[in-house]
Amino acid sequence: MNSFGHIFSIQIFGESHGPCVGITIDGIPAGLSISEADLMPDLERRKGGIQNGTTPRQEADKPLFKSGIFNGKTTGFPVTILFENNNINSEVYDKQRAIPRPGHADWVAHQKFGGFEDYRGSGHFSARLTTGIVAAGCIAKKMLTGISIQAEVIEIGGEKDIELGLLKAIDANDSVGGIIACKVNGLPPGLGEPYFNSLESMLSHLIFAIPAVRGIEFGSGFAAANMHGSEHNDSIENSEGKTKTNHAGGIVGGISNGNELIFRIAVKPASSTPKAQESLNWETGNKEKFAVEGRHDLCVALRAPVIVEAATAIVIADCMMMEQKISRVTK
Repeated sequence: MNSFGHIFSIQIFGESHGPCVGITIDGIPAGLSISEADLMPDLERRKGGIQNGTTPRQEADKPLFKSGIFNGKTTGFPVTILFENNNINSEVYDKQRAIPRPGHADWVAHQKFGGFEDYRGSGHFSARLTTGIVAAGCIAKKMLTGISIQAEVIEIGGEKDIELGLLKAIDANDSVGGIIACKVNGLPPGLGEPYFNSLESMLSHLIFAIPAVRGIEFGSGFAAANMHGSEHNDSIENSEGKTKTNHAGGIVGGISNGNELIFRIAVKPASSTPKAQESLNWETGNKEKFAVEGRHDLCVALRAPVIVEAATAIVIADCMMMEQKISRVTK
């Protein structure tokens, strides 16, 4: 449903145009120093309107700590954080209510929830809810001493040159997708619980919860299908498990092997596009042409790297706690 994790676990809530969105995080050891300053740098990276091609909607995204923190330290009980929604405009969604937007969850949500769903700004399906995931990722990162997680956009609209990729979208009056690469260094060997909680499985599970993600590959990924086994195998060079190559991307048999963890994700073009489209009007039963109104990203991949980092940190923190490599705070 809306929760994820075994020991370090999260539960998200809220809607895009509701009073707030937020997250409850369980499993944080007592004594960890947490403040607004710890969260704001990554929350700023997630915001719209900061770079070309992102939504003009801007929210303060000031974290409101509601539980689990006392005198600036975690208590060992669940931490709940709220983020208010103040810069909203729901009028355009009321106008187009009867015409489900292609590529969005409008139609399936209407079928599943019988019309009771909050459709404004995509409601609970909105990427607005990733605000809480980023906040949880900040806390997870603080727990992961000696581990670095870095994600970046490496391709937009099929172009390595990001600005050129965005120009393609502007010229077409449309949206574009992108590819994000994530690298993790400092991981100890042994993380992951085969079969169903393998490290790739857990990462993929949470990464796919990020709206617009359409695919993920580890190491050489799909290119491995065109390689010989002897070529793809990573030769072990020393007793620490360092390998000569890293086609596996740092995971073998679902378990981290101590090498750099590498994966890439494919992000689809934003479904909300200014280009005229056609969809069914469920009130009249006829197909109609329309253009999606509102404030939307030209390329949603631009704001996703920090969300990918957060999801990765959450999974690693959970795996580390299952291995009892994080049990309590010592400073």
